[in-house]
Amino acid sequence: MKRDRLYPLSHAPVDFHFRQTPADFVVTEIPLYTFSNEGEHLVLKIRKKSLTTWQMVDILSSHLGIKARDIGYAGLKDKDAMTIQYISLNRKYEERAKEFSHPQIKVIESFYHSNKIRTGHLKGNRFFIRLKKVNPTDAKKIESLLEWIGKNGMPNYFGYQRFGREGDNYKIAQEIIEGKRRVRDRKRRDFLISAYQSHLFNLWLSKRVEISRIFDGLKLKELKQIFEWNDEVIKKVAGEGHFFKLFPGDVASHYPHGKLFTIGNIKSESKRMQNREISPTGPLSGIKVKHSTGIAWEIEKEFIKDVPAQGSRRYAWIWPEDIEGRYKDREAHFELNFTLPKGSYATVLLEMVANRPIMEDR
Repeated sequence: MKRDRLYPLSHAPVDFHFRQTPADFVVTEIPLYTFSNEGEHLVLKIRKKSLTTWQMVDILSSHLGIKARDIGYAGLKDKDAMTIQYISLNRKYEERAKEFSHPQIKVIESFYHSNKIRTGHLKGNRFFIRLKKVNPTDAKKIESLLEWIGKNGMPNYFGYQRFGREGDNYKIAQEIIEGKRRVRDRKRRDFLISAYQSHLFNLWLSKRVEISRIFDGLKLKELKQIFEWNDEVIKKVAGEGHFFKLFPGDVASHYPHGKLFTIGNIKSESKRMQNREISPTGPLSGIKVKHSTGIAWEIEKEFIKDVPAQGSRRYAWIWPEDIEGRYKDREAHFELNFTLPKGSYATVLLEMVANRPIMEDR
């Protein structure tokens, strides 16, 4: 499979073994709001392992005797992991919920709230990850790379999980769009098409990271020989303090949430990006997606396709928070914790550290 994720740093690949299992990969949801303990909805804090969120919901709906759509959740969580997340249901099912028992699902805590949890009602996720077969030299490299990420952030790629076991389910979506294949299951068809949107986004972001690396590594005179842009624009882009370069016409958003706007003055906006106040966004091709303009559009348009789905934009750059790392030399393990905004992939951070595909470790 062709790798569609280029990273900012060009260090030699770091050797470690990572396998996504419940023992070595733990995800804890950070709710968007505090539960009031009043209202008609019962909120359950649940720990699950080796199940998708959909599988968990099906098991719970069967036990409670309610429809799956009546169970609210904020986001989908990995199957090959231990995950702690929140679901909601009508309070009248509280007694049935107390009787629930399953070897892979445990109710840790319960609350009441005034509204149903819906997709997106999530601030972020806290991760615990254990890397194995790490020698002392590579442990030092990992510590240094985590320090760089903590200071500078990282590209917000979709991770390998988004693209299926073989990493190429977006190709099926291409065939669906081109009329070469039919998929009757609507949920699966929508998922495949969204994977195609994700693939195009990754290609766009990889191109922007490539351009940023060029600006990061060359002098102004050399840049003017490569890019056929106005000399003043090249000078301004080269003068930006952040690794990921902004261009006139980029569509950005206030960070970590806010409305979209088009960048005009890259000098002032790059300072806001350094302060983590804004982040540029990339396109998820589809209906009604807001496009960039100017130089940013000249780059973006190559990755825009006609996709029969709702279009939107996604942060191109994010800043992991509260990064912690510990090396256990006796076990040759490196353990790390960090927090990411919703929709971002922990495995992307690992891949940036490794500077190689980590899907092969599975």
